[in-house]
Amino acid sequence: MTATNCTVTIDGEKHIYRRGTTYREIAGQHQHGYRHQIVLVFVDGFRLQELNKAVEKDCELTFVTTGDEIGHAAYVRSLCFLLVKAIHDAAGHDKIQRVRIHFSLGSGYYCTVDGKVQINDAFLEKVTKRMRQLSEEALPIRKRSIHTAEAVERFHRHGMYDKEKLFEFRRVSKVNIYSINEFEDYYYGYMVPDTGCLKYFSLIPYEDGFVLQMPEKEHPEEVSDFAPLPKLFRTMRESVEWGDRQEIDTVGALNEMITKYDMREVVLVQEAYQERRIGEIAKQIADRRNVKFVLVAGPSSSGKTTFSHRLAIQLKVNGFRPHPIAVDNYFVDREHTPRDEDGNYNFECIEAIDIARFNEDMAGLLAGEEVYLPVFNFKTGRREYERHPKKLGDNDILIIEGIHCLNPKLTAMLNDENKFRIYISALTQLNIDEHNRIPSTDGRLIRRIVRDARTRGTSAMNTIAMWPSVRRGEEENIFPYQEEADVMFNSSLLYELAVLKQYVEPLLFGVDKDSHEYLEAKRLLKFFDYFVGIGSENVPTNSLLREFIGGGCFRL
Repeated sequence: MTATNCTVTIDGEKHIYRRGTTYREIAGQHQHGYRHQIVLVFVDGFRLQELNKAVEKDCELTFVTTGDEIGHAAYVRSLCFLLVKAIHDAAGHDKIQRVRIHFSLGSGYYCTVDGKVQINDAFLEKVTKRMRQLSEEALPIRKRSIHTAEAVERFHRHGMYDKEKLFEFRRVSKVNIYSINEFEDYYYGYMVPDTGCLKYFSLIPYEDGFVLQMPEKEHPEEVSDFAPLPKLFRTMRESVEWGDRQEIDTVGALNEMITKYDMREVVLVQEAYQERRIGEIAKQIADRRNVKFVLVAGPSSSGKTTFSHRLAIQLKVNGFRPHPIAVDNYFVDREHTPRDEDGNYNFECIEAIDIARFNEDMAGLLAGEEVYLPVFNFKTGRREYERHPKKLGDNDILIIEGIHCLNPKLTAMLNDENKFRIYISALTQLNIDEHNRIPSTDGRLIRRIVRDARTRGTSAMNTIAMWPSVRRGEEENIFPYQEEADVMFNSSLLYELAVLKQYVEPLLFGVDKDSHEYLEAKRLLKFFDYFVGIGSENVPTNSLLREFIGGGCFRL
């Protein structure tokens, strides 16, 4: 073996490659063994690399495809880069003020363009044609590292003021810049090797902008039809418009607000906005005379419990006597709980709930009967019953919280006129910059890491390990029913990640570097490098954020 050769192990087999051979060349020789496009590679287990990097020593390679979570994210990120370049090419740089990738909508991203262009079928067809051309040319997506000061100057010169502001607060000395031909941009995360990988997408005009429709991870070569989600879209657009009015639309803008203005006022304004919205929901309930059941559902770490407490206070202001009920108290006895494909108890499926008993009890309360409500004993795995019955008076109203509350099966025996459905989620409206989104799932995961450590003593590593299972349960049991809601409530706060930074970073640093969860912990730590942190002393005790960091006025 000469010094110019390296031994590369792939799927247990050893291969000899010349030093300097790119991972992409190696991936091309092994692509036939994979169902989906190889886009990234793990080197020696845990070191993720882009395919344009080269072999420098003996190593073991594990390929990542678009069917993997990380590979799919790289595809989506790269497709956004291709979209932004194609828009500039199709319209002309002088006509584009900015392209904004706002938020996810189903399996797509909602985007807008500011400038001397009209978003219509003709323009989107032109952009689509340009994207297809760039894809067919298989242009390399190059990365180069430049000094941060130079990057800030370049961003300013190109009118990328969001990125200029972002890197004014970065302490790193270098910035990675990506380019397709002469077009440069900054992206947070790894990219696919060239535009030839980016074949699957569609552009659909929607409202004042358009949707970049993309494949889902489970079917990375298929682009599904766009299914509008009008209630979710309206909620997200209102949140974006609120952030714009506050001049906090990106992390750089938030950092500027933290360092140059009075954050006490910023915090209080965000909290007052949420309180006003909760009051409006309570008024909507009051205006519907026959409502007796307020059904609250949402994914993990949305702040459902604190929201329910605050809604109860606003309902009292409107003359009601609210009573909380947790659907979890209607779990079937443990031995009757369905099991998942791995043989574990599946507490998140609706069959784990005694639907018949729940409906009987609710119907009895509605009829004015006295009902002994259950309390589930999680230690014994059996239902017990309260010592005193509950009976609804004229002004009594039940606030029912559970992941299945929007599923029509749960309340099939109750009349719709007696129900008011609320979907709550932490829908992150703040983005890193105009082209780099912060997924709502990241915000919720960060909340959960902090809360689980505080209330359950759970390590960040364990919370990260459980997160994929939590997400699968949400996809099956919550998201399909979100449009059933009468109203949606966004529990995300524009300032919260700056506060959570202080709590979550020590927990993430504690993740074992040899664990499978370390890569995710490392990604989140890098993510928090963008933020200027603030303390929690100005967060009100009734804030939804207190459900996660502690110190709240409600007993949680």
